[in-house]
Amino acid sequence: MNESYKELLVKKERGAKEAMIRAVSLVPTVLVGLLTLMTTKIIFFVAVIVLCVLDYFIFQWTDIEYEYLYLDKEISVDKIMAKTRRKKVLTIDVNKIEIMAPEKSHQLDSYRNRQTKVTDLSAGHDLPDLKLYSVYYEGSQKFLMNLTEDFAKTIKGIAPRKVFTE
Repeated sequence: MNESYKELLVKKERGAKEAMIRAVSLVPTVLVGLLTLMTTKIIFFVAVIVLCVLDYFIFQWTDIEYEYLYLDKEISVDKIMAKTRRKKVLTIDVNKIEIMAPEKSHQLDSYRNRQTKVTDLSAGHDLPDLKLYSVYYEGSQKFLMNLTEDFAKTIKGIAPRKVFTE
C-alpha cells in the first residue's frame, strides 16, 4: 500500500483590509484609555476592558495560517488563528479531484468559465517557494491553495492524470 505523509504550513498575508480593521479597532481603545487616565471614571475603565477583549478577538481573526496535511489519499486543511486555535476547514479526497494545476496554467483554460464556489485557503498569491494552485473538486467547488512542488508531486503520484505541476 502506498502511504505518503506531507505537511505544509502557509501563512495568509495580511492585506490592507486586515491592517485597516486592526487600526480601526485599536484607535478607540487608546482614546478611551487616555480618557480613563484623565478622568478616572469607572465607566471608561469598563469600556477599555471591553474594547481590549474585542481587540484580542479581532487580532486573532486577522492572523491566519493554513496547514495542509496529505495522508492516505486525503488532503486535510486546518485553519490556525493567531497560532493558538485550530479549526478543521475541510478534507479533500484526491480521487474526487477533477483537476489540480497552478492558477496560471493553460491546463485550467476549459475550467475558467465554470460557475463554482471558490474557497480561498491560500496566502492570496504566489510566494517564493509556494505556487498558487487551483483545485476543482466534485464539479461545484474550487479551492485555492499554495503548494510546494514536492507537495504537488506527492499528490501527482496518486492521481497523475488530474494533477499538473507546470
